[in-house]
Amino acid sequence: MEESSKKPPPTMTKKGVCAAISYMACAVLLIIFNKAALSSYNFPCANVITLFQMLFSCLFLYALRCWKIISFTSDETLDLTNHPAKFVPLKAIIRTLPLAISYLLYMVISMESIRGINVPMYTTLRRTTVAFTMMVEYIFLGRKHSPYVVGSVGTIIFGAFVAGARDLSFDLFGYSIVIISNITTAIYLSCIAQIGKSSGLNSFGLMWCNGIICGPILLIWASFRGDLEKTMSFPYLYSHGFQAVMFLSCVMAFLLNYTVFLNTTLNSALTQSICGNLKDLFTIGFGWLLFGGLPFDLLNIVGQSLGFLGSGLYAYCKLKGK
Repeated sequence: MEESSKKPPPTMTKKGVCAAISYMACAVLLIIFNKAALSSYNFPCANVITLFQMLFSCLFLYALRCWKIISFTSDETLDLTNHPAKFVPLKAIIRTLPLAISYLLYMVISMESIRGINVPMYTTLRRTTVAFTMMVEYIFLGRKHSPYVVGSVGTIIFGAFVAGARDLSFDLFGYSIVIISNITTAIYLSCIAQIGKSSGLNSFGLMWCNGIICGPILLIWASFRGDLEKTMSFPYLYSHGFQAVMFLSCVMAFLLNYTVFLNTTLNSALTQSICGNLKDLFTIGFGWLLFGGLPFDLLNIVGQSLGFLGSGLYAYCKLKGK
């Protein structure tokens, strides 16, 4: 026990670096497409977008599995049955239930959190996810971090508060939803780190279980809330522009989910959260350019710079194994 506690923190492999970069690229594009659907087209049903993304993911995974391009378990051969009920063992599905429930909360609340707040402040508040992730990792996984890592995370949090100090469009409800989204994100990432490596499933298998468990639940919830009726009466439903945005959102959600599983299992839940901060530079730039939001001021620039500095320090610590 003492020997394992003295082991230096693991360094990131080349595959881990590629997974982190891929995640950041997909995350930027997904936020832009979701924001376009919810704000530019004023689509009223965030749950329906999430439902479409899950349906697309399951159909795409089913097709890839039937064509024997992918497998769902780490030891599965590609010449097994194409019957959906036999894709994943029942024990593995039951074991992934906590992951699926946390994923559903993460998806629904994260989708809703981006509606009532501008993109720059959304990314600023989302940056505090790293603190929640550290706490959840310590509680559920017993994982402790070096002073270098704690210092870099502290720099990120301080920068987030500095950047938002002059947000004149303060919305208590919108901010609260983002904070709740941060908590569900931290729980979800920790579940991936804990369950993903012990379930015997690869990233595609975990995505399949999430879809078949959460999809029916979300469909019932959306129907109960009347979201399906609202969707059918949405004036831009048959607009080619809106359909293109929705399709690209589904594609990006699929790629994002895969890279989240890959990045979290290859690296860690905290590394995944830090990657979410590093990609914010591009999100903020595109957000200001496409949707507007906060005007640039000195405090905001200083706060954003501190956040990126903290993210860079964390990446350096992980690459050097500190």
